[in-house]
Amino acid sequence: MHPRSSARARVGVATTALLVPLAGCVAPESEPSAPPTSPTPSGLEAFHDQELAWEECDEYATTSTESSVYALSDGLECARLEVPLDYDEPGGRTIHVAVLRLPASGDAVGSLVTNPGGPGGSGLFGAAFAALTLKDSPLTERFDLVGLDPRGVGASTPAIDCYSDEEADRGAVPLTAQGTTAQFTEEDTRRLVERCAEGSGGLDVLAHVGTRDAARDIDVLRAVLGDDELTFLGQSYGTRLGAVYAEQFPQNVRAMLLDGAGDPTQGTVERRVSAYAGFQAAFDRMAARCAEREDCPLGPDPDRATEVFQDLVQPLYVDPVPALDAELGFDEAIGGVITGLYTEDAWPRIIAGIAEIEDGRGDELLQMNHDFGGRDPEGRWTNFAEANYAINCLDEDRLTPEEGGRLRTAIHEAAPFMDPGVDVTGGARDTCEHWPAEPNLGFPYAQDIEGLPDTLVVSITGDPTTPHAGAQVLADSLGSALLTVEGEGHGIVNLGTNPCVDEIAAEYLINLQVPAEGATCSL
Repeated sequence: MHPRSSARARVGVATTALLVPLAGCVAPESEPSAPPTSPTPSGLEAFHDQELAWEECDEYATTSTESSVYALSDGLECARLEVPLDYDEPGGRTIHVAVLRLPASGDAVGSLVTNPGGPGGSGLFGAAFAALTLKDSPLTERFDLVGLDPRGVGASTPAIDCYSDEEADRGAVPLTAQGTTAQFTEEDTRRLVERCAEGSGGLDVLAHVGTRDAARDIDVLRAVLGDDELTFLGQSYGTRLGAVYAEQFPQNVRAMLLDGAGDPTQGTVERRVSAYAGFQAAFDRMAARCAEREDCPLGPDPDRATEVFQDLVQPLYVDPVPALDAELGFDEAIGGVITGLYTEDAWPRIIAGIAEIEDGRGDELLQMNHDFGGRDPEGRWTNFAEANYAINCLDEDRLTPEEGGRLRTAIHEAAPFMDPGVDVTGGARDTCEHWPAEPNLGFPYAQDIEGLPDTLVVSITGDPTTPHAGAQVLADSLGSALLTVEGEGHGIVNLGTNPCVDEIAAEYLINLQVPAEGATCSL
C-alpha cells in the first residue's frame, strides 16, 4: 500500500448507523388473521423443522460492552440457528446464525425480527439494547423481540475476520478505497481477500455472506420461530435487507417497517455520492450551529466552515497528530466527523474534536471512530468493519480502477469537507476485485413485487446518509405508506423520543394500520 495509507481508519467511511435503540407506544390491540403456513422450500425441511436450544447470552458477547448490555435485561435468551452455507446445495456445508430473543411479556402476536443496520451491525446487541428501551412498551408485550447477527457478523459462526485487534488499533488494514485516501496495488487487494478467507472459514464463506443469502436465513428463522408470516423492523442497511426479503418472500410478510431507507434503484456510484452529499449537508448544519459559539473552531462564518476545516485536517494527510495510544491521520479525522454527523446529539463531540486538532491532538475524533467500530475498553473490536466489507463485496457494483478514481473525485466534489487536497485517484482499486464470487444483489432490487401486504417506510428529511428522496423511491417501489419526519438524524422509530412517530409505528406493527397519505411528524 501507499505509505500514507498504513494508519488509515478502520471504520472511518462507514455509511450506515451501527446501533440505535428501539421504542414504541400504546396502540389498540387486535389479533391479525394469519393465512395458511407457506410451504417449505424443497431441501430445507430439516432447517425449518429444527428447534433452537435457548440459553443465556453471556457466551454470545464478542466484547465487554456487549456483555454488559446483555446483563442489564432479565429474560434474554440466545441460540444458534443452523442454515446452509449455499442455498443451492442445502445438503452441503452448514453455518450458524446467532439469535437473541426477549419473550413477550403478554399475549404475543408473534416475533418482531429486527436489524439495526450496517451491513455488519450486530442484531443481538441491537435487540438487547432495545430490550431496555422497550421494557414498558406494548411492542415487548405483544411481540417476542428478536435480533440476529446476519451470517458473517458478530456471534454468528464463522464470522468474518480479516485482521487482529492490534492491527485495528493501528488502522493498519484499510478495507476500502471508496471515499478514503488509501492507495492500493493489485497485490494489496489480493492479499486482503486471502487474509479474510484465512480468518473466516475459507473462500466459500466469503462467497456466501451477501444480503440475498442473509434474507433467506431470515425466512428459515421465521419458520423456526413458529411464525407463519414475518414481522420485520429494519433500519438503515436493514431496509435493504428487508426489501430483499420482501422481493424473495412477499407471501411470507405480515408487516415490514423500514426506517432510514436507501434508494433501491441507485447503483454503487450514484448512491455513495448521494450519501456523502448528505454528510456535507449535515456538516454545514453542524457548522452553522457551531458558529453560534464564540469559541467555534470552524469560525463565525458558516459559509467558510469547510475551508477552515480543510486548513485544519488536510495537513494530517502527511503529518498525523498524536491521539490516544496511536495517531490521527486525515482519514481518521474525516471518519470521526462522519460518525458524529449521524445525529445532532454528537455534534458537540465533533466540535470538541476539531478544536483538539488546533491544539495538536486527535483523541476525541479517534475515540469516535473506536466507539462506532465497537471497540471495548479492553481493546477488543467487533467485526463490524470486516463484515461490512465482506457483505458489500457481494452487494455493491464492482468498479475498475478508473471508475474508482472517478468515484473519489465525485465524492470530494459532493462533500468538499472530505477533500484531502491531493490527487488520490491513483491506487483507488476496488478492494473486492479478487473476491471469490461476483456481486449478486443487483440494482435495482425490490421492484414490481406482487402480493406484498401493506408496508411502511419512515424517513427523516435531514437524514445525513440515506437522503429522504431515496426513501420516497423505496416507498414507491414497494407500494409502501410513507411517514415523513421533519428534522435531523438517521433513524427515529426505535428511539422512543417522539410520541407522533411512536404511535404511528406501534399502530402499524401491532394492528397493521398504516398512516394516511402525507402523514408527517416533527422532531
